[in-house]
Amino acid sequence: MSDPSVQHHQARPAVPVLHEQRLDEVLGAAPEPGRERYRPHRVGMVWRSKAFRVGAVAVALLLCGLIILALVREQTGTEGFLVGLGLAVLPVPLLMAAFRWLDRVEPGPWRNLLFSFAWGACAAALVAIIANSFATRWIATATADPASADTLGATVIAPVVEESAKAAAVLLIFLFRRREFSGVVDGIVVAGFTATGFAFTENILYLGNAFGEDQQLGSSGLASVTAGTFFVRIVMSPFAHPLFTVLTGLGFGFAAVSARDHRVRRIALPLLGLALAMGLHALWNGSSSLGPYGFYAVYGIVMVPAFGLVTWLAIWSRQRELRTLAAELPAYAAAGWLTPAEPSALSSMRARGVARDLARHWQQDRIRGRAAARAVAEYESFATSLAGLRRRARHGAVGPDFGARERELLHHLWQRREIAAPALTHAARLTSRPGAHRNLAPTPYGNGPGPGYGSGLGAANGHGPGYGYGYGPALWSPPPGHGHPQPQPQPQPQPYGQQPAQPYGPPPGYGYGAPHPPHGHRRPH
Repeated sequence: MSDPSVQHHQARPAVPVLHEQRLDEVLGAAPEPGRERYRPHRVGMVWRSKAFRVGAVAVALLLCGLIILALVREQTGTEGFLVGLGLAVLPVPLLMAAFRWLDRVEPGPWRNLLFSFAWGACAAALVAIIANSFATRWIATATADPASADTLGATVIAPVVEESAKAAAVLLIFLFRRREFSGVVDGIVVAGFTATGFAFTENILYLGNAFGEDQQLGSSGLASVTAGTFFVRIVMSPFAHPLFTVLTGLGFGFAAVSARDHRVRRIALPLLGLALAMGLHALWNGSSSLGPYGFYAVYGIVMVPAFGLVTWLAIWSRQRELRTLAAELPAYAAAGWLTPAEPSALSSMRARGVARDLARHWQQDRIRGRAAARAVAEYESFATSLAGLRRRARHGAVGPDFGARERELLHHLWQRREIAAPALTHAARLTSRPGAHRNLAPTPYGNGPGPGYGSGLGAANGHGPGYGYGYGPALWSPPPGHGHPQPQPQPQPQPYGQQPAQPYGPPPGYGYGAPHPPHGHRRPH
């Protein structure tokens, strides 16, 4: 990281403001002196404390976990509980790693994912056990037919209760962590972690009960009930619960990117996703009642294609995030916030990894290397958030705080650019394909001779005095005795001077709301 005292004096390009509000309008809404009668309530002020909220949520989830632990242990016994726990934990790391890999473009904070997993494993599982048991007993008493009560509970009651309980976690993050829930991928990942936690607890119960049944029957080996349950729930369908809840997450994800004035769509899409999750869950639970081959028919005709479709949609959404980076960030590169090669590097997962490796190896020791790699990773995450914010603004899906959020993200980028910009620029050069330079953003620094902002050898062939992306003198040279290049100081964008902030709008040739280039430089054509 660069010295904050030095960066404080660096000139930054100006940023457009979405909405401007007159100072007299703000002051006019304030009460006259001596007439303020507002007194904050103590309970409300305590609830506003972040530590109190985190503590309350943690205590609530802990209590749910203790209760669900006692209920499962009561049904399975201590030995069955331990066997079920050991077998149920096997698919959890694989599922979590898969969803985390999907979230690599703009990684969400771990606190949200851990909350989602804990909600599914503790709160949602507790609600499901209590509600399903109560409903099944009530139906059995009312109809005097326990067999039909179990079937009706599994195909009707359980899907509604379980999917609603799991959807509550997605809804809470959608409402209270709105900045960190920005699209389809976020909805898929949050829903996937929630369902993984729920399936983990449910598998402990099913496998523990199967082990207890084997103990009573004296069966063991591949013919045991435990082996059959393990094969069906862990080997064949570890993705079942995640698949159901991901449909709900898709609904919330599409709602997150919808325009704010489309209120009906923003409400209907999550409800539609929840309804699809309940329907698919009911079909899966009721497959055993469709005949001896009903389970295999539903598995092969419905579940596998649905899983493939959702997987394709998830990967397509991730690629769309990368395309958004390539489409939205050139405007900031043209204004001087990014180097001309950074949009290309940030839109490539390979170049991102190379940039982190370069930043790590450029340092003299491991501690500084890890810090540099972390700074580049944070830079990549903030740049992804900035591109997503700009895309949502283009579609009217942002609020009046767009300008403040944009400046905040640019501030984080500026703090890390001394390390990240050279690494990403060099990574773009190393990973570029023939002809890739044609897609780089135009530079706002005119067309004239001068050293290029590239990393090649030979005479400069850049665009402008010291900032064009070309094959000019290398900015990186390996230190003595070191096999990796070391970034050299780079010029900073020039200030705007006294130029006022431009309103948010589409200037000619720049598209939607592109920032203006620094003062004194000619706009590219």
